[in-house]
Amino acid sequence: MSATSAAYRRKSVLTLAGIAVGLWVILGLTSLSNGAQGGAHDRLGEPVLEGFSETRADAQRIRFTLVDDSYTLVRSASGWLLEETGGYPIRADRLSDLAGGLETLAFDERRTDDPYKHDRIGLGDPTEGRNGALIEIFGSSGDLENSLIIGRKNDTLYVRAPDDAQTYRADGTLPPFYNRRGWLDLNIINIDPSAIRSVRIMDANGEMLYLRRAEGSDARSFRPAPPNQDDVLISRLAASTTALAATRLSPSDVKPISDLVSEPIARHISETFDGLEVDLRAYREPTGFWVTLRAVEAGEGARRAEAINEKAEGWAFRITDYDFQDFTPAVSSIVERAP
Repeated sequence: MSATSAAYRRKSVLTLAGIAVGLWVILGLTSLSNGAQGGAHDRLGEPVLEGFSETRADAQRIRFTLVDDSYTLVRSASGWLLEETGGYPIRADRLSDLAGGLETLAFDERRTDDPYKHDRIGLGDPTEGRNGALIEIFGSSGDLENSLIIGRKNDTLYVRAPDDAQTYRADGTLPPFYNRRGWLDLNIINIDPSAIRSVRIMDANGEMLYLRRAEGSDARSFRPAPPNQDDVLISRLAASTTALAATRLSPSDVKPISDLVSEPIARHISETFDGLEVDLRAYREPTGFWVTLRAVEAGEGARRAEAINEKAEGWAFRITDYDFQDFTPAVSSIVERAP
């Protein structure tokens, strides 16, 4: 090959390479341009639930359908309730956050319209076993007025209509909705451990034990007290764990007492230094571990007992296995009974 031919060939290769680079640059710019415009649409900034601000006051039922749970908020004469608990009141602040959030929720950028990608942003249809949350709002006549599938990925909300594959990022905030526990005010008792003076327990064998401590003493200073003063303490930790169990009460669910199918297997009565008494009874149900509560308070005010009973009267509360053990220890695990 002559030098002239070689030079011409190199020039042709360089020219073609230049053209290829130019085409890639043009394609890149086009892709960036399309990406910037890809999220734009004619509903940008509009309310996700059109007209909800006018109809929210007429809402009677709000149903949440999830892949592993479903629950319904229901308006009653006494306020909003969670239907699946048998009518336990829901938190007014959460309901306000939900109504305000749905009213102001607005369309942001458009996202995928591929149903196979819905699960990536939490918008899979829960009625088909996928990961979205279907919210349905029913009006005073019982008709379905609004429905929406909502997904949450990190701190971002995504939405789509149940019958539409097109998804959108949403601008706004909503309270947690993946677990019905968050709607319930189950903060029944608020007692500081330093306030507990004594505890009386009756275990599953019918054995009774009374433990008490002096005011100002530390949490492990509970000792057998009359009529059990001659019992020998086996474990200070076991004694203080059950004595302070009421201060750690954290129910996870609730149902009417009338739904209990078993008899109480143990009783646990806490008393504070200033006269508040909380009587707890424990049940081992087929569905888990449950307790009932009743408070009594000395004095004319008795406001703390009244506040506890307003939330607890007529209801049973589900607790964990670990909490159940703290409320229902065998007396023999705490003391050696005097002969």
